[in-house]
Amino acid sequence: MDNKHDILQLLRSVAEGATAPEDALLQLKEAPFEDLGYAKVDFHRSVRQGAAEVIYGAGKTPEQIAGIAQTMGERGCRNILVTRIGPEEAEAVARSVPLEYHADARLGLAFPGEQKRLGSIVVATGGTSDIPVAEEAALTAEAMGNRVTRLYDVGVAGLHRLLSNLDTLMAARCVIAVAGMEGALASVVGGLVDCPVIAVPTSVGYGASFGGLSALLSMLNSCASGCSVVNIDNGFGAGYLASRINQMEGLKE
Repeated sequence: MDNKHDILQLLRSVAEGATAPEDALLQLKEAPFEDLGYAKVDFHRSVRQGAAEVIYGAGKTPEQIAGIAQTMGERGCRNILVTRIGPEEAEAVARSVPLEYHADARLGLAFPGEQKRLGSIVVATGGTSDIPVAEEAALTAEAMGNRVTRLYDVGVAGLHRLLSNLDTLMAARCVIAVAGMEGALASVVGGLVDCPVIAVPTSVGYGASFGGLSALLSMLNSCASGCSVVNIDNGFGAGYLASRINQMEGLKE
């Protein structure tokens, strides 16, 4: 039993008399994780949180990544996110499991399959240099079944570029604002929209940006209400949170 839908179907089958309670118990007793020695693959993550376990690629060997992905794929998992994986590692993993790789975001999708597109998430960047982090956010959200609109290079240095997309911004259920330098984009967006804004500071900037710390502090001190902030360059975290918000809003409709 790897997701809530499977468990619900099993319970309905028991209620209808199509499955014996003893058989249902046996299925539910299946190990909620598999111990590979170097990793304990959590098959019940989707039951608890609604999304399958994500593989953090940094620090893992291609063999370890492929082993985890293969184990998940054998249990029916699709669109398995592999974050922070370099091109050489991705090439090696792809020899063992199906992998769709996005080099700009350093993100892969193992066992890629059909993806739903629900609601509306907007991913906006201050500049072109912020796109790799934004793409990590956008691809994460898409893999989790969300419709994503990208608004790139709409920072405060040319505010008219952002204002020309007000209709798109105001129709969103959640906006991810990705910016380096002084990180002002999140505050501006937060003052324009009526939905939650997730601010992502990036390490883009000159010396005094301190590798994204300046943008992080600016975003944490935003005067616009409804802004939350994730860690520096954490596009994945923003995409995951935006998915939660977008799909919760969808349940209200």
